[in-house]
Amino acid sequence: QVQLVESGGGLVQTGGSLKLSCAASGRTFRDYDVAWFRQAPEKEREFVAAVSRSGGRINYATSVEGRFTIAKNNARDTVYLQMNSLTPEETAVYLCAAAPYASVSYIPSAYDSWGQGNQVTVSS
Repeated sequence: QVQLVESGGGLVQTGGSLKLSCAASGRTFRDYDVAWFRQAPEKEREFVAAVSRSGGRINYATSVEGRFTIAKNNARDTVYLQMNSLTPEETAVYLCAAAPYASVSYIPSAYDSWGQGNQVTVSS
């Protein structure tokens, strides 16, 4: 497994932007598909976006497509999630996940390494 550390969360107003980062340690991200999920209180974990090991395949949840961008920098072992036009309904803990062969899956169980999560709060 690879260790993941998220950063970049915080408080933003409706319509604002945030950029999250997920850094890997112990292993290189070249060998992993990486995804972002989010979980609001009393709700199930929700897929946001995923990127393949090479960065050549990307998958977005329909709800974020066109507003969020996932990007992978293998040289820095970091994956980014640029989030634009945020709404209060997107307030959640955002988690980074990784797996060697997840096929940019939207299913949480496809990933076997998880970060600790990073709070994103969108105020109305």
